[in-house]
Amino acid sequence: MAQNLVKAGYPVKAWNRTPDRLLVQQARQAGVEVLASLAETVQDASMVFTCVSDVADIQSVIFGTDGITAQARPNTLIVDFSTIGPQAAQEINLKLQSQGLRFLDAPISGGDIGARNGTLTIMVGGDEADFEEALPILQTIGKKIVHCGDRGSGQAVKLCNQILCSLHMVALCEAMQLAENFDLDPQLMIEVCNSGAGGSWALANLGTKVATSDFAPGFMIKHILKDLRLVRESLTEEDLPGLELAEKLFKEVQTRGGEEQGTQAMIRAYRENV
Repeated sequence: MAQNLVKAGYPVKAWNRTPDRLLVQQARQAGVEVLASLAETVQDASMVFTCVSDVADIQSVIFGTDGITAQARPNTLIVDFSTIGPQAAQEINLKLQSQGLRFLDAPISGGDIGARNGTLTIMVGGDEADFEEALPILQTIGKKIVHCGDRGSGQAVKLCNQILCSLHMVALCEAMQLAENFDLDPQLMIEVCNSGAGGSWALANLGTKVATSDFAPGFMIKHILKDLRLVRESLTEEDLPGLELAEKLFKEVQTRGGEEQGTQAMIRAYRENV
């Protein structure tokens, strides 16, 4: 995402909590100015983008002793791409407002493929004026950018998206199992079914990985389980049996050491039970 901003002509300063990651090196080579501290990264910025794993992570990055709020200029717009749920987004916004800073929750969907290709879907919650200010930059990293409403609404749409992603993976795994039972070429099934009513992003982008047991992560099982936990925490008395099934299957793979494999590794819950 940072590389795509540079390609679009924006000067980008970046900081990563784990500086030795390969993507950090690639970003530096692509022209991103990678700095050693969060403080020097944000101190002169008018807009700051964050993308981390969970609620505690974003709270630490924003409000920690050496976090964004310790260095950011007044009225800085903070745009968070993390998936943290509506309640956390609303709480963060209120705290930032009290410190003279602005906030958009802008969770993303599209996986590593969408990040590389600049085709992410970005679901944004916050003030319309702040959304319009950020929109030109968001358009360099995403293909579909939607203002969903007030703070937390982007997170709400993202959780709906994660339910769909999880259940599409169930459908993909079960279709793959059925194709194998029929001795069908899995690629044939993928090609034909993806052009019909059963087509999906999961089938088109992860079908071959399921068929070939390629479990390299685009989006890790531990992260989808975190997102499903946020869905569960957002519920009152609603019963979502599909959520329970997907969560059960992902957890089965997690217990077999697969939490850092891609979500397509759900197929292990089927194959390894046989």
